[in-house]
Amino acid sequence: MKEWHRMMFREVSRFWLAALTLLVLAGCTSSPRAPAPVETRGTSPKMSAPVAAPAAETVKVLPGAENAGKPGYYTVQRGDTLTRIGLDHGQSWRDLVSWNNLPNAHLIEVGQVLRVAPPNATVAANGVVVQPMGGSTEAATPAKPAAAPVPAPSANDEGLGFAWPASGSVIGGFDEAKNKGLDIAGKAGDPVLAAADGQVVYAGAGLRGYGNLIILKHNNTFLTAYAHNQALLVKEDQKVRKGQKIAEMGKTDADRVKLHFEIRRQGKPVDPAKYLPVR
Repeated sequence: MKEWHRMMFREVSRFWLAALTLLVLAGCTSSPRAPAPVETRGTSPKMSAPVAAPAAETVKVLPGAENAGKPGYYTVQRGDTLTRIGLDHGQSWRDLVSWNNLPNAHLIEVGQVLRVAPPNATVAANGVVVQPMGGSTEAATPAKPAAAPVPAPSANDEGLGFAWPASGSVIGGFDEAKNKGLDIAGKAGDPVLAAADGQVVYAGAGLRGYGNLIILKHNNTFLTAYAHNQALLVKEDQKVRKGQKIAEMGKTDADRVKLHFEIRRQGKPVDPAKYLPVR
């Protein structure tokens, strides 16, 4: 029996040795396995290269920027319109369009710098424009610095002789901060008269807070404004005479029927009571 067991042990050993040899040979002759592919989620193969940083944003240079701060120029603020700028500088909005070569009178940008004085005018450091009306190049006497307020009606009106634009009573006096002119009472349809000879530089309803508005230019110093009308009887560029009926009183953009009347000197509101005759 012992001999038989030894013989069986030798046979089993040969079998496992042969099997192990076959496994080793098979491993040596087979091709090496390729590594499993790596999946990149959420990215495109084309994005594997480094992404360049975005170019720096170009700063937009607005028209007229080189003139910012110079006498005779104005930098547009939020809420401005050409009509408002013209009124504040004693100019027609049409002239502003021409002097600045604006392709669209309704499109101006905050920060844009506009010429607000005639191209051939002399502009003092305090903003006073010395330019004969109509663009003449004749010599003009420099305007004197603004004097202290004087009693009505002796304020210097440069010979215009302003007259009352309506016959009603004054219901709102001048206040530089709150009311830039006089409010005059009346009935709807009452006549509104030109306070002096001049030319219509604006007739419309494009200036918020003024309703149907007329602006007259009398010379290169004075403008007058007539607001809240129910009807406008003159057109832009039309020349008018002192005392001519230019509108009918109303309450457009106002809480009651009234005429809001302003006198502007070099575009700045002044108290009309200092220029109108006592009554």
